Amino acid sequence: MDTLTRMRAFIDVVEAEGFSAAARKIGRSKALLSKYVRELEDELGALLLNRTTRQFSLTEAGHTYYQRASEIVREVDSLAEAVRQSSGDVRGRIKLSAARTFADAPIGQSLVDFARQHPDIVLDIHLDDRFVDLVEEGFDLAVRISRLENSSLIARRLAPFSVRLCASPELIAKHGAPTRPQDLANLPCIVDTNGRSLANWRFKGEGEESISVAVSGPIEVNSPIVARAAALSGLGFAMLPDFIAAPDLASGKLVTALDDRILAGTGIFAVYPHRRYLPAKVRVFVDFLVHWFRTRDTGA
Repeated sequence: MDTLTRMRAFIDVVEAEGFSAAARKIGRSKALLSKYVRELEDELGALLLNRTTRQFSLTEAGHTYYQRASEIVREVDSLAEAVRQSSGDVRGRIKLSAARTFADAPIGQSLVDFARQHPDIVLDIHLDDRFVDLVEEGFDLAVRISRLENSSLIARRLAPFSVRLCASPELIAKHGAPTRPQDLANLPCIVDTNGRSLANWRFKGEGEESISVAVSGPIEVNSPIVARAAALSGLGFAMLPDFIAAPDLASGKLVTALDDRILAGTGIFAVYPHRRYLPAKVRVFVDFLVHWFRTRDTGA
């Protein structure tokens, strides 16, 4: 049995968080996976996994080995993908991280459309509002809605993105529209706790600087969909992604305020680790998303 096979078995067990879950996911027996991992540990002369009947955890050596082994296996797979690309054979599994906001919005249809057009590629989609560590957690790429920061990751812009300060016309009639960001400190606001600034909303200042305004209100929730519903109900002002708010703004159910004070520079990006061989399946997926956003009016 070759080391690479044992290595893959170990990675499968770690990522599935157990032998039984890994066996179900990849279609191999629990006993066979246990045998492969035990042989790998014998080969290395180190314990990689702490095993009990109810708990599963990586040893320090196991954590170090998992990180490096994951990189090696991805490089091997990427090289194979590069070779297959020359023959037009693009297939395999893409492990994708995306925000729930992305998947729940109409633009999430892009993922369904890709899967329908590329039946030989399995999209393994993990929805999480945190920024995952792509390398350490074994992701091929992520779709992120954010402002780009310095990073070792490669980023490709899919679409522009901005937030809008929204409220119902009834709320505006009752409380009045803010004329400057600081007014929001005394107005009811709906806080989406997915946002990095939480209850400290950032706006353009009078000059080049940005300012932060502490806000509060009747609802704090980690969902822009619920924040939108609360805004429609007249509970407060909400900072909503443009692709979430667009239909209600078009119908007049919501109106915007302080448009000239909203910070720019955000976007929707596909990000992936720098690799010598970019897998063909990842390139095909990213190219598809770029084309999908370019040819559709997404509200973004």
